[in-house]
Amino acid sequence: MSAVLERPPLQNDRTAPWQLQPIVGAALGALAQGIDARQPLDAAQVRAIRLALQRHRIVLLRGQQLDDAQYLRLASYFGSVFQPPADVPVLASDLYGGTTPAIVKVGNVEEGVLGHHELAAHSDHHWTPQPSSGSFLYALQVPSVGGATTWVDEVAAYEALDGATRAEIDGLQLITYNPFLRRLHPLPSGERPLYRTPDIEPLTPFEVHPLVRTHPDTGLRLLYLGAATEVEVVGWDAARGRALIERLRAHLAQPRFAYTHHWQVGDIVYWDNQATLHARTGFAAEETRLLKRISLSGSRPF
Repeated sequence: MSAVLERPPLQNDRTAPWQLQPIVGAALGALAQGIDARQPLDAAQVRAIRLALQRHRIVLLRGQQLDDAQYLRLASYFGSVFQPPADVPVLASDLYGGTTPAIVKVGNVEEGVLGHHELAAHSDHHWTPQPSSGSFLYALQVPSVGGATTWVDEVAAYEALDGATRAEIDGLQLITYNPFLRRLHPLPSGERPLYRTPDIEPLTPFEVHPLVRTHPDTGLRLLYLGAATEVEVVGWDAARGRALIERLRAHLAQPRFAYTHHWQVGDIVYWDNQATLHARTGFAAEETRLLKRISLSGSRPF
């Protein structure tokens, strides 16, 4: 029996007008059925979604038709909107930092961000002092081909490491450099490094976070590392650190830790940004893809 089929049901009462159950055949994810997010959620629904997020990392609601006020109300059951420090640029903020809109248009449209190209697996705001705890994405327009989003379970990836590797990395600290600052301060070669070496001046400001993070709600340990960001293991020489990061990134890239979502208009996905990475496939520039993102505030990793 596959691991996904062994995951316990989230609800036992199948006569209820709404249900949350694991996504069949997927390594992670829960599907919410019968919830109309245009209406206020009741206490049981909020608790069920919170529990599903802790167990399954992402929660999918299909067939939604929300205006911005309803979308913000939905997100507000789970936290306040993320805002970065004034001097730390993030997606949709000014390159020099400052506030970001509560709802970010992710798409190749006017005032949209991220265009149509492929995106490597990452967690949002990893380089900030207090990365976002989670995000919602709401699909309004989707291309006929491409534009799928893949989530990677960083808890499962950590638990699948052998004991020697876990002992090696537990307690290590990692700097994840801000990719938006690299745009402001490009290298002469134009290269976007995956690991900072001594010949590269470090981008500032930067934050030091654990390479193995403890989830603040579940206490589970997870491998807190993106696939293609510029990083540095604190206290290790560059050759040794780069070799370790390459090995861990190859481990994270295994399909057994991933779920790929093919979007439909009206889909809303709520994911745990503290325990997953997400990536996107590219799509044709002449097609339109528009999703709206709300990110929730988080806490300092430990």
